[in-house]
Amino acid sequence: MDALLSGLIVLVLILLFLGSGTWVFVSLLLVSTCGLVLVLDFPPQRIGAILGKILFRSASSWELAAIPLFIWMGEMIFRTNISERLFRGVTPFVAKVPGGLIHTNVVGSTLFAAVSGSSAATTATIGKITTVELKRRGYDQSLSIGSLAGAGSLGLLIPPSIVMIIYGVLAEVSISRLFAAGILPGLMVALLYSAYIALRCAASPELAPREKTERYSLLSAGLDLLPILSLIGVVLGAIYSGLATPSEAAAVGVAGTLLLGLCLRQLSWRLLVESLMGAVRTSAMVCSILVAAAFLSTAMGYMHVPQDVAKAIAVMELGPYQLIAILAVFYVILGLFLDGISITVMSLPITLAPVVAMGFDPIWFGVFLVLMVELGQMTPPVGFNLFVLQGLTGVPINRVAVAALPFFLLMVFGVSLITIWPEIALWLPTVLFG
Repeated sequence: MDALLSGLIVLVLILLFLGSGTWVFVSLLLVSTCGLVLVLDFPPQRIGAILGKILFRSASSWELAAIPLFIWMGEMIFRTNISERLFRGVTPFVAKVPGGLIHTNVVGSTLFAAVSGSSAATTATIGKITTVELKRRGYDQSLSIGSLAGAGSLGLLIPPSIVMIIYGVLAEVSISRLFAAGILPGLMVALLYSAYIALRCAASPELAPREKTERYSLLSAGLDLLPILSLIGVVLGAIYSGLATPSEAAAVGVAGTLLLGLCLRQLSWRLLVESLMGAVRTSAMVCSILVAAAFLSTAMGYMHVPQDVAKAIAVMELGPYQLIAILAVFYVILGLFLDGISITVMSLPITLAPVVAMGFDPIWFGVFLVLMVELGQMTPPVGFNLFVLQGLTGVPINRVAVAALPFFLLMVFGVSLITIWPEIALWLPTVLFG
């Protein structure tokens, strides 16, 4: 059967199963099985053997061990007062800047992202603290919600990032280099957000009341920031010093979080059980999607879909930037319907080969892909950050989406910058790893 027709069958099946409300990992398994049966007439025994090999390979992947550990780390932080300390600690440094405490959404999310790895966890944790407080102090609710929708998505880009780990495993590139590549683009996007907030509030001072800085102590702020900064230093220091792999650094981070919880007298049996159960649920979801996506990738490989898509793109004689523009639109459309992990694992078998063939660095493409996934976190109807904020604030989803629009456009601008100047993403990995 023609590969183009095979790809079309796979696409129709994916839309059919996902549109019916079937769980993502079940949809992927069904699509893969149907594709192998309908297109290649594979017998059930052979399909079972292929799936068995993929299950064994995924279960024995050391890199994937980092995912449940980082998730557990984020769950424990979410249930302690470390996030509240983070808000208090950031306050003195932003209170006099135009926009005042709205900047705590950006700075707080940036710092929390460096120990979480999850966009939803970052948005929920920081939002739980700031949304009520900012509303009580008279800050514009729309700007507050929008900044949190944008900054919360940085949990996917600033290391450690779960999506980056998944990309590194599937694309077979260094996860440590990916982590390093995400730092400068993440800080750049955070600066774009803060600059927009400052300019908007300078033009319209009524959006943010003036704060009295004398009520805040820099010494107490430093002490409040110490727990989160120490965790960032331990996790990232272990990776970039070469003392630990990302998976080992995740274990170090869990141990550090447990020790912090003990020192802060926050650690309890209930916290351990609740955080473990939350981590198990999330990890099971992520890993099941990964296995199903690996099966889909293998099935499409048997059907020669990625190779023929790459050939079709080559025949179109697209320029490098034209290809990236088409992929950007493609990922924004996917972001309307799928979560970030699903987007990554479903699209990579098709998109990676043409991008590398065009001469793009796979490390750079990993950062580009994560930025596009972050855009999906801010687009209805499946923008998870929007739903998290709707639940926290009670504001209708359409108003949350409108509030997030300026930050969505700023993220698009950030994607354009790293496309024009890929050194923004590639400079730090080159300096650290050569």
